[in-house]
Amino acid sequence: MPETSKQPAAQQKSDNRDKRDLTSGSVFINLVRLGLPMVIGIFAIMSISLADTYYVGQLGTNPLAALSFTFPVSLTISSLAIGLSAGAGSVVSRSIGVRDEAKTCRRSTDSIVLAIFIVMLISVIGYFTIRPLFSALGASGEVLDIIVRYMRIWYISMPFMIIPMVANALIRAAGDSFWPSMVMTISAIINIVITPAFVFGFWVVPAMDVEGAAIGTMIARMVSFAMALWLLIYREKMISLVLPPLQDFITSCVDIVKIAIPAAIGNAVNPIGVAVVTAIIATFGNEAVAAFGPATRIESMICIPMFALSAAIGPMAGQNWGAGDKARVKTALAQSFGFCVAWSLLMALLLYFTADFISAIFVDEPAVQNKISRYLILVPISLSGYGITMVAAGCFNAIGRPLTGLSTYLLRTAAFYIPLSWLASVMFSDIEAVFIAIAVSNALAAVGVAIFAFWRLARLEPQHS
Repeated sequence: MPETSKQPAAQQKSDNRDKRDLTSGSVFINLVRLGLPMVIGIFAIMSISLADTYYVGQLGTNPLAALSFTFPVSLTISSLAIGLSAGAGSVVSRSIGVRDEAKTCRRSTDSIVLAIFIVMLISVIGYFTIRPLFSALGASGEVLDIIVRYMRIWYISMPFMIIPMVANALIRAAGDSFWPSMVMTISAIINIVITPAFVFGFWVVPAMDVEGAAIGTMIARMVSFAMALWLLIYREKMISLVLPPLQDFITSCVDIVKIAIPAAIGNAVNPIGVAVVTAIIATFGNEAVAAFGPATRIESMICIPMFALSAAIGPMAGQNWGAGDKARVKTALAQSFGFCVAWSLLMALLLYFTADFISAIFVDEPAVQNKISRYLILVPISLSGYGITMVAAGCFNAIGRPLTGLSTYLLRTAAFYIPLSWLASVMFSDIEAVFIAIAVSNALAAVGVAIFAFWRLARLEPQHS
């Protein structure tokens, strides 16, 4: 009988990691392998917000208004979660690049522990400040009561949102974006399928109105929490149950937070910019605002592949920077920028012929349709500027230079997007002038951020982490 043998667990773990080593092989193929699954995952996550808005919208104006009031808070906390994920992914991917498995495991564990501490603190503070916070934001009466009922459940479920985001970032740092994408997709499907039962009632489940939307989201988050931690602990074996010396834990936390804070701020810059430009556009009347909202949502869907690429370049840049290979980081950055330009041109060509059809799906009023169509014809050709900004920020966060990443967001939004939009609104009486200004700001950002990114990268040298 032929002899059979099993590889030791440590050897299997090492072989599994080697198959996802990003420090060798084609840079382009690695980016594609990391990016494609994330397209599906990001699309799934974005669909949750649209579905919840639709379900709650069926309940009436007040519940929909209440949900709208919660967006700034949920967006702020999501920015924090993305920042924590960026910090964790950065320190871990660089440790993987150095091929220090002990440090990789230690930093992964410390990232999860830090995330637990932070999310529990925010959850408790948020839970007990719902009414005064949203009163300060302008909510009152029945709308405020609905917000309180919704956000109590939302804050309880918050740990089940943030911990999986950090865990998925750690798994991506190891070169695997397929399973994080599956976690995101399965969670989204569960949320979309079960939420109507809790909102409207089904069989033995009573109708819970807006609280039902929060409960559906919580259940989906709990599933993603269990899946992500199972993958991290049992499949990737990236969690250590050994308590580290206190000083080592503090050092890890400082390394993570140094990246997390600028990354969180950078992630919030674009939504803040959109809010400011929305206020500028509001000076042209309700029709302009009614057009700008759907147009920017369509724009977000167009940007999904670039969102995915900004997530993919993190592990790619981090591992190679940790390995001391700056040339591969530069190649990844150049190829990613090239994709952003090509994708924007392709989408612009497609929307040139389909803008009227798409705008008619969202609204019935011809005047609003026309404004949406003009936006979709004028702006997407320059969307590479937004994509290049996201990719550059993701790259610099991954290599441990988060302030440079934050600078790219500020360059696009504070130097071009907001000032040019305001200037166009002051100088011209046509909303189309503002749309042109947005397109110009994106084009300038594409050139400015690309030049800045390569200039900054040329002056940095990898250091062992």
